[in-house]
Amino acid sequence: MSTLVVLVDRPEDLPIPPEGLQVMRTRDYLTNPNTFGDATPRIVNLSRDLVYLGQGYYASLLAEARGHRVIPSAAAILSLKERGRSWTGMRAVERVLLRSLARIKEAPEASFSIDAYFGRTADPRYERVAREAFDRFRAPILRVQIRRDPEWGFYVKAIRPRTVDELHAAEQPVFAAALEAYTRRTWRAPKGPKRVRYTLAVLHDPKEALPPSDPKALATLERVGAQMGVSVEMIQPKDYSRLAEFDALFIRMTTALDNPTYRFARKAEDEGMPVLDDPTSILRCTNKVFLAEMLIARKIPAPKTLVLDSRSLKRATDELSFPIVLKIPDGSFSRGVMKADNLDTLKRMSKELFTDSDLILAQEFMPTEFDWRVGVLDGKPLFVSQYTMAPKHWQIYNHGASGNAKHGGFRTLAIEDTPKQVLDVATAAARLMGLGLYGVDLKQNDRGVFVVEVNDNPNIDSGVEDKVLKDGLYRTLLESFIRRIDAG
Repeated sequence: MSTLVVLVDRPEDLPIPPEGLQVMRTRDYLTNPNTFGDATPRIVNLSRDLVYLGQGYYASLLAEARGHRVIPSAAAILSLKERGRSWTGMRAVERVLLRSLARIKEAPEASFSIDAYFGRTADPRYERVAREAFDRFRAPILRVQIRRDPEWGFYVKAIRPRTVDELHAAEQPVFAAALEAYTRRTWRAPKGPKRVRYTLAVLHDPKEALPPSDPKALATLERVGAQMGVSVEMIQPKDYSRLAEFDALFIRMTTALDNPTYRFARKAEDEGMPVLDDPTSILRCTNKVFLAEMLIARKIPAPKTLVLDSRSLKRATDELSFPIVLKIPDGSFSRGVMKADNLDTLKRMSKELFTDSDLILAQEFMPTEFDWRVGVLDGKPLFVSQYTMAPKHWQIYNHGASGNAKHGGFRTLAIEDTPKQVLDVATAAARLMGLGLYGVDLKQNDRGVFVVEVNDNPNIDSGVEDKVLKDGLYRTLLESFIRRIDAG
């Protein structure tokens, strides 16, 4: 686990640092580049001098050059100095501010300011505003200046960084508590005798109906991680502001471009953290139109697929035979997938799907007793399962009218017992998306092996996908994260 170092210009700037925290003068950090050797400490830059080309600016700039993770970054310092670059972030903070004011019974009558310390504030009514400001600008101390216009109401006038020497006596305890909370996770003692070398955040939603991993699988990941010196911690969407505390991120929520997963992936990538799934993979895999075009362009076998808009529906009946499978581009777990047995149902179902998407897919129906699922990590097969169809249904998942999903059975095979053609087609399809973690769904019949989908965020459930490799599956996953962290 990385050392956490706080830079101050003078010792009195942090008279009582949190226990176990290393405090260093900014000048010493600048003039002694080899202090930490090959280690990669995390730096909290509390310099008083955050002007462009000032001592604090250079501390952040050189930290990045040395491979040290630093807050604030040099880019964050610049963005707070240049109004044009900070405009988008200010408007985002303003939206949170207006929602917070709407919940307050007695809103302020005049202009005011909110001081944020690592995303915390002394006034709990504006906790969300402080957190949003910290998420957007990543500076230890921020002042959000709010003005009240007689006609238009409240708006964010400016967001500027503050320095520790500006804090008055009443602020000191709040700042100290915020600093301690921000650094506590990094410095807690490891539970086991094995030294923690890395920290992995696992994003999950305990309330999700069909999560990618069940609680037992996540517990196994945590246990195996402890054996390997990787501290695995479960986080939820509310923990967005804590993401930079970790070395890497593993997403175990169903991904979508309009839910927190994509935002977390983007932030992890911006922070230089290894992340599965990466934003590019999410963007590509969540849209089946992209996959269809890629498979055609690379001549990878797939059921015949047409990309249609509402005016080209006739192509489906001209080029495909009934039954025809209809899909929305961004469905998952068999949701947004329908089977039209005749022209009337085709028209009715397509009309329903077109209300959600300008484009849909019409696909050749390819009945099989089971689908192959090949998990691919770093371009290599990780696990192989066969998923059978749900009872009295043509898909693996049957989403009934009650909202409860029923699914079929499974069989997990050793990779060496899997047909070579299945593995070759699966890995070729996965490489179109990247070198992350993917679940490739395939069908096999007397004509060959065909790619149905390439999914990011594939299921890894206890007793299913890990049935053959057991702990070895989680060990391989964690080894991939370790390689990525060490390479970063």
